[in-house]
Amino acid sequence: MIKKDIGLLILILVVGTVVALINPLFLSPINLGNTANLVGLFGLFAIGQAFVIITGGIELSVGSIIALLGVLFVDLMVTYEMAWPAALLLMLVLGMLFGLIHGLLITRMNLQPFIVTLCGLLIYRGVARFYTADATAGFGFGVSFPTLEWLTTGRLYGVPHAFIAMLVVAAIMWVVLHRSVFGRYLYAVGKNEEAARYSGIPTKQVIVAAYVICGLLTAIAAIFFAMYTRSISPSSHGNFYELYAIAAAVLGGFSLRGGEGSVVGVVLGAILLQVLQNLVNLLGIPSSLNFAVMGSVILIGVLADTQFAAYRKRRAAKRSVG
Repeated sequence: MIKKDIGLLILILVVGTVVALINPLFLSPINLGNTANLVGLFGLFAIGQAFVIITGGIELSVGSIIALLGVLFVDLMVTYEMAWPAALLLMLVLGMLFGLIHGLLITRMNLQPFIVTLCGLLIYRGVARFYTADATAGFGFGVSFPTLEWLTTGRLYGVPHAFIAMLVVAAIMWVVLHRSVFGRYLYAVGKNEEAARYSGIPTKQVIVAAYVICGLLTAIAAIFFAMYTRSISPSSHGNFYELYAIAAAVLGGFSLRGGEGSVVGVVLGAILLQVLQNLVNLLGIPSSLNFAVMGSVILIGVLADTQFAAYRKRRAAKRSVG
């Protein structure tokens, strides 16, 4: 773990301890299980977002992709009676296809990531609403998929499978980012794309691959969310999820300029976000202030991190002069 990760872990423990002292229900098995489940659900696509951010890009269509894939996944199984493994595989392919299109538009057509993914946000949400005629898609009464439900919403010794899935994904992505040549390429492209290209790194392919990975992890999250909620309103399902993912990555030490961050950091960022969400609920703070509380804490955290980084830089400069 790097220093930022350790600092974030300490912050989570401090916030958790304060909340537990104020309201002991925070440490109840039910509350911890529910919080872990939400950490798993949000952490899955936050890790994908982090892979895009490390290249200096951004993915704003995450929430709309979760809504569209969720609607299609449910509809294929309920209306068209497609076997769930086939529907699941199709959603994963679609998720990667969306990421591939975004990556190609950014690298081949030289469009800005913000514009491409903002258009994606609007297009996918619009398609989801048109496909369902703005109706809620869901599983009918008595419709059950025992194996799929166990895989996505089940628990192992009280630990939600969503959380376990996020840990497995995080472990794989940690190896990819921190122990592979591709991971070094991602950091290099994020630090300085032009320098990386002159060094012989296939920068365009690396950026496209980052968006494909993000699309794949978003598709996995979409399936978990669909099975968790069991009904999807195409106009509201997944709203602001992209902001959760960006916030988790930034809290975890990722720079929006690219070239910085760790998988452990984004997982800790996802945990902190859900602990804050839990704090709002347990302390009886009006839900209308939910975003205000989270935004304030994130802003304070980022400001503190920036100031500490500037302090360390000044201190290092003084030492080098001395």
